Amino acid sequence: MNANPGATVEHVNKGTRVKRIWLRIRTSLFWIVAIGAVLRIGWIIVGHTYRFKTADHNFGFGWEMGRIGAAIASGQGFSNPFDAATGATAWEPPLYPYLTAGVFHLFGIYSHASALVLLSINSLFSALTCIPIFLIARRIFSEKVAVGSAWTWALLPYAMAWCTRWVWETSLSALLVAVLFWLALTMEDRDGLKPWLWLGLLWGVAALNSTVLISFLPASGLWAWYRRAKRGKKSLAGVVLASVVFAACVAPWVGRNYQTFHKFIFIRDNFGAELALGNGRFADGTWMQYLHPTQDLYALRQYVAMGELPYIAMRKRQAMDYIEADYGRFAVLCLKRFIYYWAGPPRLAQVWWLSQVKNSLFLASSVLMFWGLGRALRKHRPGAWLLFWLILCYPAIYYVVFPGQRYRHPIEPEMTILGIYVLTEAGNKPAHPDPPEAPPEAPPEAPRD
Repeated sequence: MNANPGATVEHVNKGTRVKRIWLRIRTSLFWIVAIGAVLRIGWIIVGHTYRFKTADHNFGFGWEMGRIGAAIASGQGFSNPFDAATGATAWEPPLYPYLTAGVFHLFGIYSHASALVLLSINSLFSALTCIPIFLIARRIFSEKVAVGSAWTWALLPYAMAWCTRWVWETSLSALLVAVLFWLALTMEDRDGLKPWLWLGLLWGVAALNSTVLISFLPASGLWAWYRRAKRGKKSLAGVVLASVVFAACVAPWVGRNYQTFHKFIFIRDNFGAELALGNGRFADGTWMQYLHPTQDLYALRQYVAMGELPYIAMRKRQAMDYIEADYGRFAVLCLKRFIYYWAGPPRLAQVWWLSQVKNSLFLASSVLMFWGLGRALRKHRPGAWLLFWLILCYPAIYYVVFPGQRYRHPIEPEMTILGIYVLTEAGNKPAHPDPPEAPPEAPPEAPRD
């Protein structure tokens, strides 16, 4: 017999209150984002990830982005992406270097305070990505998948890695792709020109942040047009408005490039150099970083002596000569890059098995994504084909140049949704399926005379 029934009742009431609080929090986008942001910023502080090494003249603090940001903050303009004073550049898109420069101006160039602020901003971008993840998953699948996907992104250590350690545009790119995906997904429900204005504006911001994101623009635009046409909605005026707004966003930077280099350059100019870092004499499907001007003193001297555009043109010519000499070899390299993009490129680790474990987990997330995508297409989930086009279009450029784990991150919010969808469906299957129905009994034979 219970000697203290009051304590039991109090314990039950407390458990009920906790359950009610959790039920409110689990679907609250505010709490999902807040907890995700606190965890990320907390890890930056506890793990001291804002303390970048200085032995390489602070180059690890933002790499080319940091160098350009430091040049802007010190009054030299958008220039000097490497260790030497090389003058004006279009090596990187402008948005993130200017963000970095603004933080450097306020908190000091390459200071710990600037590192803490920039990584915290990245962490906020990453945490805010939970919102479009939730909305996309709920529309295509269910609220259960939405809750699981958003909390997974908020709590998963891997999703926090890039925003808490890299001063780069990666986390902002993931947020922009997710928001643009949500807009394209819901354009069929929207009326008027305002949604098109936002679409053009956000695509302009995305292009100035990372030009590779534009690879998804044609597919998403055509998909939205098609879905609206099925509902009898006109889109021509909206498409024109979005195009004008997009052009207005990128035109000032394109104009700056033309004024600086006397040549049309759409946002950035370094594709030829990147092509050569994946296609050359010792190409094996990975990034030949030892040929990069930041790693190769001879390449840096060439860059300084020739200037940015002639250097890039030379490297592109070398890469194209290598590709044209043996298209079969190039096809094999592209296949390797496809595998490395989804399974993880080969890498070294102090503990021999650690890299294998990491790549196995990386591959497992890709397998779950492809499984979920195939299942969504078979079940005709709304928006499944838009997911297909994103997975098809975005990584394509990396099969031609070279892959890297960071290059997958901008589409990992959508990959998370598909992975959680597969796991959720597996969890919904009954443990003991019903036995098959018995075949109907044969009718009794007619009596014989």
